[in-house]
Amino acid sequence: MTTIERIGARAYRVPAPAPEADGTLAWDATTIVVVHAEAGGGTGLGWTYADAACVPLIEDVLTGAVRGRPVLDVPACWVAMRHAIRNLGRPGLVSCAIAAVDIALWDAAARSLGLPVSRLLGRVHDEVAVYGSGGFTTLSDNELSAQLDQWVRRQRIPRVKIKIGESRDRDLGRVALARTVIGDDTALYVDANGAYPVGEAGRLLAPLRDAGVTWFEEPVSSDDLAGLNRLRTTGGPDIAAGEYGYDLPYFARMLPVVDCLQVDVTRCGGYTEWRRATALAAAANRDVSAHCAPNLSAHAAVATQNFRHIEWFADHDRIERLFFDGCLDPAGGTVTPSMTAPGHGLTFRADAAAEYAL
Repeated sequence: MTTIERIGARAYRVPAPAPEADGTLAWDATTIVVVHAEAGGGTGLGWTYADAACVPLIEDVLTGAVRGRPVLDVPACWVAMRHAIRNLGRPGLVSCAIAAVDIALWDAAARSLGLPVSRLLGRVHDEVAVYGSGGFTTLSDNELSAQLDQWVRRQRIPRVKIKIGESRDRDLGRVALARTVIGDDTALYVDANGAYPVGEAGRLLAPLRDAGVTWFEEPVSSDDLAGLNRLRTTGGPDIAAGEYGYDLPYFARMLPVVDCLQVDVTRCGGYTEWRRATALAAAANRDVSAHCAPNLSAHAAVATQNFRHIEWFADHDRIERLFFDGCLDPAGGTVTPSMTAPGHGLTFRADAAAEYAL
C-alpha cells in the first residue's frame, strides 16, 4: 500500500506588473505557497495564495498528521489535519495551509492511479465556463480598455469582471467604459470587494441593471448577511459572495443571502471541503462559482454538477503560467481539463520559481 512519505512547502512572492487595487485593498505582489506531497516515488502538487506563515504550519503541524497514511485516503487525511489544528483555529491561514496540502494529496492519489484529478473526484462536465477578471481600480481608462479587449476580442471570453468601490461617479463611468469596449453581447460583472454601505450599494442596482451588469460581487462586506440579502432582487443583478469561506458553517450561513455562492479551493480547505460546500449549495438550489486559482479550480469545477463559472483572475493566471507547465487556455470562454493526463496535469517549474523564493 502506497503511503505518504513527506510533505514539503515553500513560499514565493511574485511582484505585480504595477501597483494594483480594488475597492478595499491595494497590493504590489502576490505570495503563493507551493506544496509537494511525496508518496511511492511520485509527487503531488498543490498550492494556496496566502502568507508565507503557512509554510511552518504545514511542515511542523500538518505533515505529522498525514505522514504514513495511505495516499488514496485523502478525506481521512483531511480529517486528521482538521483534528491536528483544533487549538489553532480553523478560519484564515490554517484553512489555506490545509487546502494546499489537501490539493497536493488529491494530485498524488490521482497520479498513483494514473487518473486525472477530475476523474477521481467524479467528473460530470466535459468543460466549464470562465470569465476574465481583473479591471483593477488602479488601471487607467486606456489600460482597462486594453485588458477588456484582450479578453473579449483576442481570447474570445464572453464574460468579464471589473473592480469598483471607489465612488459612484467613477464606478459608473468605468462600467460605462467597459460596456462600450466589450459591446452588448458580452456579460459584464462588477466586484466591490465589500466597499459599500448597504444604502449606497442599493442605489447602484438600477444604474448597474441599465448597463446590463448581471453579477454584483460583494456589494457590501461578506460579513453583512442582512445587507447582502436586502440587495437581492428578482430583476438582478445576481448578488455573489463566499470567497472568504474557510469552513462549512460559513457557507451554510452564506447560502440563504446570495444568488450564487463563491468558493475558493485554495482557502476553503481544498478539494475535500469544496465537495461538501458545493453539496450544501446544491441542497439550497444555488450555483457555485470558483474564486481564483483557475488551474486548480478547473478540476473541481468539472466534478461539480451545480457549477457556473471559474474566475480567470489576471494575477493568478500570470503566476500559474510562470510557475507551472500544463496550464489551461481560457480562449473561447471555456476550459476542459485533460481526460488523460494524471493528477491535475501540472508540473512545477522550479527554475522559473527560484528567483521569487522567500
